[in-house]
Parts: sequence; structure tokens; C-alpha cells
Amino acid sequence: MDLGPMKRDIDDLISQFAAADSTRFSDMKQVWVSKKFSYIYNARPTCANSLALLMQSLYSHSIGHLISPDSSLSRRLGGLYCLYCLHETQPFMPPFKIYLSLEELKKVRSLVAEAQVRGLGAAAALVRRLLEKKAFLFGCVETNEGLKGKVDELTELENRRIRAACEKLFGESKIEELIHMDLGMEVDLGEVKQKSREYKELKRVAAVEGGDEELLGDVIEKIAKEWDAQREVFYRQTGLSQKLNEEEQQLLQQEEEGDGDQCFDKELEQILSQQS
Repeated sequence: MDLGPMKRDIDDLISQFAAADSTRFSDMKQVWVSKKFSYIYNARPTCANSLALLMQSLYSHSIGHLISPDSSLSRRLGGLYCLYCLHETQPFMPPFKIYLSLEELKKVRSLVAEAQVRGLGAAAALVRRLLEKKAFLFGCVETNEGLKGKVDELTELENRRIRAACEKLFGESKIEELIHMDLGMEVDLGEVKQKSREYKELKRVAAVEGGDEELLGDVIEKIAKEWDAQREVFYRQTGLSQKLNEEEQQLLQQEEEGDGDQCFDKELEQILSQQS
């Protein structure tokens, strides 16, 4: 998650506010609305942990302007006003709290006191409202040392994962070979076209000679039935079927008689051999 563009947007917002040496909260609201700054949340991630990291990063960047010792009062008040607007316009429920270290809290109190001396009561009113809403989460770790380091670490880790995934996806793999494959070299298109033409011609000839409405098995079955019908007609007209049946019976009878004679001869031969 690259937070650089969002941080630059905050820088531009505060710079535009401080360019006119503004100190009033109403001026910050005008700049905020003119830039439609609430749309900054449209690029938010979906993971809950990433959302918390996003909000704390935006808070921390605004606080950086607020506590900068070399910045003008207008820019530091711009950081405070931006911090308040970020908290109040966030679309999350419950809203994310603002982490503030004890050292940063001292600098916020110093800014509020300086603003009151110059007759700017808006700063104290906004801080008081945030305290009433319990919007602050106080700690001992400096934001720039703790949160920023964690953000940079997680950002670098995510970038490494993305680079590793890209290298694995677009590296020399089977997909890479298929992308650069020359189909004309892999397949003999001339031979394929020639066989395709031959197949088309054979199909045309078969359609002309035999028709393509009936299957070969159906045609053979039809021919067999016609043959059987014609043979029965032939048998009835010539009586050949009856003659064939009579001849077959005679042959069977002769074979049976022949077998009987052979049995008798064997039996006679056996009796004679016993008497001798």
C-alpha cells in the first residue's frame, strides 16, 4: 500500500492554506471543500489492519506539520485543522482514534496556548472537542520513530511480494513459451490444408454416390432384409427349399446307417476273435 500520494495531498492542502497566511478554521474548511478532500478515503484498502494503518499514517503526517518547530503558525494550525477534519470525515464506525505521544501532546498544548495569545480560539475549541469524544490514544512512543518505521517496513514487505509475484508470473515458463510460439513452425499448415481438401472431396463423393442421410449400418441392414425377402420368393416359386430339406434328410439318414454298419462290423469281428 503506497501512501505517498495521500501524504502529498495533505502537503498540498496545508500548503494552500498556509500560502495565504490563513489562521482561521473556516478558511481550512473552504480549502478542504474546494479540493473535495474527503475523497481521499475512496482509495482505502479493504483489510481492517490496513485501514488502521492508513488512518494512523494520515494522522501522523498531519501531526508532523502540527509539531514542526521551523514551520509558521499558519502551517502548524493547518496541520491541527487537517487532523481534526480527517478524524471527523472518516467513513469508519467506530472511528479510528488518533495516536499521540506524550511529547507530541506537549507541543499541541504549546500551539493552543500560542493561538489563544493571538486571539485564535478555534484551536482550543477543536482540541477540547476531540478530548470530549475521547479521540486521542496517548502513548510513550514517538509517532515518527514508531509508526513511520512500521509503515515503511510493511510497505517494503508488500513491494517485495509484488515483485516476486511478477517475476514468477512473467518469468521464463510454459506460459512464456506459448506466448512466443510460432504456430506456423509448430504445425505444417500446407499438409493440414492438403488433407483437409482431400477429406472434403471424399465427403462430397460419398454424399453424391450414397447420400448422406443414412448411415452405413442402416444401408447394410436394409440390403440384408431385401435379400431375405427375394430368397423366400425364389423358394416359393421353385420349391427349391423343400428339395434341399429332403436331400439333407437323406444324407443324415445315410450317415446314420453307415454308422450302424460300422458298429455291426466291429461287434462281429470281436466275436470271431474270441472263438478262435
